[in-house]
Amino acid sequence: MVAAAVVLLAGCGSGNGGAPAATSSADPSLGTVTLAEDGVQEVTIETPDDYVFVPDAFAVDPGRVRLTVTSTAEQMTHNLRFRPDAGPEEITEEIPLLAPGESRTIEFEVTAPGEHPFDCTFHVQLGQSGVMTVRG
Repeated sequence: MVAAAVVLLAGCGSGNGGAPAATSSADPSLGTVTLAEDGVQEVTIETPDDYVFVPDAFAVDPGRVRLTVTSTAEQMTHNLRFRPDAGPEEITEEIPLLAPGESRTIEFEVTAPGEHPFDCTFHVQLGQSGVMTVRG
């Protein structure tokens, strides 16, 4: 009886204030930050057709970051832009256009701990946003 209640309660909330749950991917490496041989932190996220980034959050240490965005969309074009003046430092690198099936990579330096929000500026009104956290 207790086990059944736990299962029911676990399925009741999305944990994100009632917003739809983000689409998940079969690729467990998405959002996982690894260290390349050249010392640059690498992370990959996806943009499917349903107005989300998968995952929509990841964390890095201060230093160089290589961010790859792969479009798993079949129809939609996306982009990725860090919000200007929204984080502790401005990140000007962006992916201006990402067609269905494409993959693009940007590289930049982060030094200040804090949150750096990013959006698909084509779909920000539909909630396609995420955040990169720089650990202190």
